[in-house]
Amino acid sequence: MGTTDAEFPAITLTEAELGRHITHAPTRGLLTGAGLPAETDLLTFSPLRTYGLRTLADAADGPFRVAEELRGRLVIGELLTPAGRERESILLDGTTGELTTAYLFDPSDPRPFAPSLHTLLRFAAVTEELAGLRGRFASLAGRYGPETVTEASRRLLTLFEEGTDGAVPPYWKAAALIRPLSLIAGPGTVSGLTLDVPARVLEQEFGHGRVARFEEVDFPATLTHEPTRRFLRGTGLPEEAVFFRADTDVPLPTLREYFAQEHPDRPAPDLPAHCDHLIRLGYLLEENSLVVDGRTGRVLTYSEPDATLHSLNTDVSTLAFTLWLIHHERTIDAHLGHELATHAYDHLVAAMIHTLNALDPTGTLPATSWHYWTELFQDEAGGVF
Repeated sequence: MGTTDAEFPAITLTEAELGRHITHAPTRGLLTGAGLPAETDLLTFSPLRTYGLRTLADAADGPFRVAEELRGRLVIGELLTPAGRERESILLDGTTGELTTAYLFDPSDPRPFAPSLHTLLRFAAVTEELAGLRGRFASLAGRYGPETVTEASRRLLTLFEEGTDGAVPPYWKAAALIRPLSLIAGPGTVSGLTLDVPARVLEQEFGHGRVARFEEVDFPATLTHEPTRRFLRGTGLPEEAVFFRADTDVPLPTLREYFAQEHPDRPAPDLPAHCDHLIRLGYLLEENSLVVDGRTGRVLTYSEPDATLHSLNTDVSTLAFTLWLIHHERTIDAHLGHELATHAYDHLVAAMIHTLNALDPTGTLPATSWHYWTELFQDEAGGVF
């Protein structure tokens, strides 16, 4: 194995290490020459450093679990996934140079990933260019909205098609269609919140007249966070989105008022000590009230069965973005014939969580022990996508 210190970060292999496992000349040249980065934003080749070059038969705990035609594929890396999720391995065909992915606990159905290592590294690089709005995406810096999202997605998909004869593997298709969605709204320089979400973005997505906006009389006295008040008055929230419904029939109640009004005959749960400062905006599935802290603008969920409070979003602007993101993804996948949700659910989940975290890292913070959106995205049986 080649050196991997700060001066020589690439992972390289010697001719002896490659041996007869890899006969594809361009792949041999890359691995013995420029080498592979230990990690990118999307994937890691660190298993090569840890284990060396392994066949799938060896890595999957016994050849009896691997089909004969797959046993000789080489495990060279892993896809980076949200914390707690099983990582999918990157497999190399040493004869053709082609790459697939599979889970080591069930490697029977590998999925296409890239035609070569050179192409894979290029795909990863241009995806990072999008994330940083540099290189081929530099002209999009400072631009936000539906047109910018469409242009970014078009550029990324075109770059992927160049290396795959137009047949973009599901992982990269998910990246091209989902990751640019973070460009729908810019930083909150005007709103005083995390994002400046134009009201028209929500109306275009959910329909005219289906975005709830509130008046001053709807706000309890404990909603003192002025940016939140302005957002709810001017931009609003969708009346109904995937797994969310806004409270629009009555003035927004505090959490204490909600239980007193809606469940007068039921014993009140153990409400948080600051429940008079928690204003209920609506509800999610499984008896989860969606509340905003009237002092800070932070958005949380309150589980009625468990009487527990959990962080949900940084503020109402990122809540609106999350609802838009979920709804828009379903529109995209319906247009594709549910291709992503059917054939690449885990890849779709990773792209969605990455896109949400890019604008609202609430789910990744050490203080967040449980996160509704992250759990919802990962629930394939629940069918959020």
